Amino acid sequence: MKKNKKLILIIVLFAPVAIWFVMKNDSSTLQESESEFAINDTASVTKIFMADKQTNSVLLERTSDGWLLDSKYKTNTKVVDFLLETMHRIRVKSPVPIAARDNIIKRMASIGIKVEIYQDAYRINLFDKIKLFPYEMLAKVYYVGDVTPNNLGTYMLIEDAEHPYVTHIPGFRGFLTPRYSPIPDDWKSHQVFKHTLSDIKNVSVEFIEFPEESFMVDITSSDGGYNLRKLQDSNNVSRFDTLRLLNFLTSFSDLRYESRLNNIMSPIIIDSIVNSPAMFEITLIDNKNNTTCVTAFNKKALSKKIKDEAYFKLIPDDRDRFYALINYGEDFVLMQYYTFDKVLYPLSYYARTN
Repeated sequence: MKKNKKLILIIVLFAPVAIWFVMKNDSSTLQESESEFAINDTASVTKIFMADKQTNSVLLERTSDGWLLDSKYKTNTKVVDFLLETMHRIRVKSPVPIAARDNIIKRMASIGIKVEIYQDAYRINLFDKIKLFPYEMLAKVYYVGDVTPNNLGTYMLIEDAEHPYVTHIPGFRGFLTPRYSPIPDDWKSHQVFKHTLSDIKNVSVEFIEFPEESFMVDITSSDGGYNLRKLQDSNNVSRFDTLRLLNFLTSFSDLRYESRLNNIMSPIIIDSIVNSPAMFEITLIDNKNNTTCVTAFNKKALSKKIKDEAYFKLIPDDRDRFYALINYGEDFVLMQYYTFDKVLYPLSYYARTN
């Protein structure tokens, strides 16, 4: 009994000191080793911010629906996981020689990528058993520079540190800078539609040149209640092939585009394409009233001027791909008919005449 009283007294006396010590030693890049770049627990990472000197920046945030880019775009999960793996496995290969240190720091100041890593933490964490007062902390801030002369290392500098270091991943031959891209396009998911049948409220497909073949499908109940309407006059289609309609709706589980063209094609060319007549438009509204829209445009492989040249006369238009606007018109992308043909059947394909 006396031993228990002593133990309780010790806990009461030292608990305030322990709390003060934990609060005072809140994790900060200023108190870490100048060579401590790795993140031991990537599962606790909540946000990653990266920015360069050319005003490019990205914010990756972990949410219940997965990682989001800039709080609104779905990310390529594999690319984010690749970055987290890099942050976990990164090691210091060697310090930068004193003679080269100033030049490396100056170089990093002009072309370096700033990286901020945030993690879940607790004000009180006793042996990873008792965790109290959760909060989000800025765990690390460092700068990623360019490659070493032998292409086998990457210059990095922890914020406010005096010495930069050459970093690498053991067993990997190459440099790490491309993995810390501050370009938003490098992180966006190629997924356009990812909706199960239970997620969908309604879907419409509008064929611009053939309005009589345009239609909308409303899901009226979770047990297979569908309503098919003509988009032209909103009249219901009384007889339709339920199995075909079900195949149409379940095809929205995973539809992706091939490549993003925002920073590849000239803005003038993109503008001329999106101001030309569209081929079709697909609009899906989910049960949370979120809208996903694809507006498609015809893709021709070559301009008429080039095709008039004798060498190119036998090259046909591109019948495998088409252009499209997605993400509320912010992204101009290339898509394949092979992927989207399953949701591009006209109304007459579903409607029964007898």
